[in-house]
Amino acid sequence: MLRKASYTLRVTRREALYVHDESDHTLMLVEMEGEPIEYTPGVAGEFISRRSVNFHDRIKGSGSMQGYAMTHFQYGSVYSRFEGGRDGGTKVTTGTWETYKGTGKLASVKGKGTFRVTVGKAPNEFTLDMEGEYEL
Repeated sequence: MLRKASYTLRVTRREALYVHDESDHTLMLVEMEGEPIEYTPGVAGEFISRRSVNFHDRIKGSGSMQGYAMTHFQYGSVYSRFEGGRDGGTKVTTGTWETYKGTGKLASVKGKGTFRVTVGKAPNEFTLDMEGEYEL
C-alpha cells in the first residue's frame, strides 16, 4: 500500500564536534521530535509521538546522514532506519527509509521508501515529506 506523510520536525538536542581536517567539517548527533502536518488515523489509531536520532557528517553544510526514527500510535509503534545526504547549497536532505520493527497492531509492518527534509518556518524547525510502500 502506498502511503505519504508530512511532519514538522523540531531539534530537541544537537551536539557538534569539529574534525579540523578541513574548513567547516563537523560530525553531529541530532535528536528531533515531530508531529504530523496532516494525519488520518489508520489501523494503529491516533498519532502519539515521533522521535528521531540522526548522525551527520558534513563539510560546509553538505554530507551524509543516517539515523533511526520511532513513531508511536495509539495501538502500536513502528521503528525505522534511514540514510541520505544534504546539499548545503539548497539545504535539502533526501534519502531512503526502511522499517525494521513494529509493535502492537504494527508488529508485522514491513515498509520502505524515500524522504525529503526542507528548512521550516522557525529556527531549528524542518519539514519532513515521506513516501513509500508498506504492508501489514
